[in-house]
Amino acid sequence: MNDQQNASGFLSKTTEKESRSFLPWIIAGAVVIAGLLLLFIFGGKKAAPYNPGGAALAAADPYAASLPITGLQMSESHNFAGGKVTYVDGQLTNTGAQTISSITVQLAFRDFGNQLAQKETQQLALIRTREPYVDTEPVSADPIKPGDRRDFRIVLDQIVGDWNGQYPEVRIIQTSSK
Repeated sequence: MNDQQNASGFLSKTTEKESRSFLPWIIAGAVVIAGLLLLFIFGGKKAAPYNPGGAALAAADPYAASLPITGLQMSESHNFAGGKVTYVDGQLTNTGAQTISSITVQLAFRDFGNQLAQKETQQLALIRTREPYVDTEPVSADPIKPGDRRDFRIVLDQIVGDWNGQYPEVRIIQTSSK
């Protein structure tokens, strides 16, 4: 009988309730809340791109008159992804009395009606070497002293289709001196 009691006890239904653990639900809820919080913090309203001058070009920097730009040339090449890259090269001479450590320029591309079709704002990069390829560096790496003449390059990933094909206007809109 002992074996029968064990057998019937083994096969019989138990009426005891299992205790449920809420720990997995608490962890899942915390993960969801943390994800929403991160989405709110990092996925919020993006800052507007740097666009001095609004729809028009920004005013020239007062020191820009002491930094004449000459010898503009444009060239194109294709990158490995099949896209086209446009280069604007030129020379800049510091005819003023300050040593310049950074220069921000705006390029204005006009359409056939001479309206502003595209505006690009970039930090000017100086050409450091030309062989075996053109390498650039920021102005801060080798500031432009009074009387110095430097070659520069501006790299553009895209130019609008209705550009009139003329060289862009290159305007110095901000300088920093040492």
